[in-house]
Amino acid sequence: MEKMGKIFEKAKPYLGAIALRFASAGMSIISKAALNQGMNQLVTIVYRYSIGAIVVAPFAFVLDRKIRPKMTLPIFAKILLLGLLEPVIAQSLIYSGTKYTTATFATAMCNILPAFAFLMAWICRMEKVNIRSLRSQAKILGTLVTVGGAMMMTLLKGPLLSLPWTNQNNFNPHSYSTLPNKQQPVKAAIVITISSICSSAFTILLAHTIRTYPAELTLTTFICLAGAVESTILALAFEWDNPSAWALHADSILLAALYGGIISSGIAYYLQGVVVKLKGPVFVTAFNPLSMVIVAVISSFIFAETLRLGRVVGAAVIIIGLYLVLWGKSKDKFQLKNGKNNENNEELPTSIQNSTTTNQQLKPLDSTISH
Repeated sequence: MEKMGKIFEKAKPYLGAIALRFASAGMSIISKAALNQGMNQLVTIVYRYSIGAIVVAPFAFVLDRKIRPKMTLPIFAKILLLGLLEPVIAQSLIYSGTKYTTATFATAMCNILPAFAFLMAWICRMEKVNIRSLRSQAKILGTLVTVGGAMMMTLLKGPLLSLPWTNQNNFNPHSYSTLPNKQQPVKAAIVITISSICSSAFTILLAHTIRTYPAELTLTTFICLAGAVESTILALAFEWDNPSAWALHADSILLAALYGGIISSGIAYYLQGVVVKLKGPVFVTAFNPLSMVIVAVISSFIFAETLRLGRVVGAAVIIIGLYLVLWGKSKDKFQLKNGKNNENNEELPTSIQNSTTTNQQLKPLDSTISH
């Protein structure tokens, strides 16, 4: 029994990251169906994060009462910024991007998020980068390859790929759409890229915040509450004269608000906080390609989406770049775990430096991301 407990402890961050990807895939599918039916994204964000705050608050009140730190002004400011980055800006942009294209394309484009997370972690000195180290070169090259793959997805089309079940699809894609939806992949790619930058900034800031405020459920509640208040202000500014936009009916729009509030905001933010605390911000974004596979399969059934070879190749390039970054991350962890004071096994033969001094300077920063 004790052995099983140790195995679960080691597997917990991986299971949490996988669960996040399934939750994200479900949100992508439901959001696309709701957008096709005319969902007002600003109003839906208000409902989504209000529901998230209401659902998580009782658990936070009971389970975090012994570990909840005192609220300070810097932490409050970070929570407000967290609520603005992800709930308001990133979610509004990802909804807009999904409206302009397919759910599969939008999810695949989100795979550039780990590259931006790595760059921001590097800038914030949460990632160790030594340009002469092979593992650092892999992370930098992986970031560039990921961005290149995103450009390929946007610019290349290629022939249609016929999936075996799409010709026998029993679903009618037009039944999920009441609005004309002409695809604009370039516009969608730009919007989703900006959304990914905001989401990366959210993940980095979350990693900083959770160090000083380690009550994950309470932090999730406050982020959802901040997002609800800030998105309400924005929605009222744009939809003040449109009361029909605030009406909810028993359709995919209501499902998007409920699923987004309970699963994608409440549970997912809590899981994200736990995984970030255990493994760091880059790790939690590394499982994004799993969402792309799930969404591609489900969308081909529900929306009769077709895949083009150019976009599949671009998605594959994104994944290759992503796992170059992950390989470099794994080598970072191995280096720290073994307590090595030099990098001779990983550097190119021409690199000669006083690595003992370098490692002593970088170890505190590297340990924060590994733990």
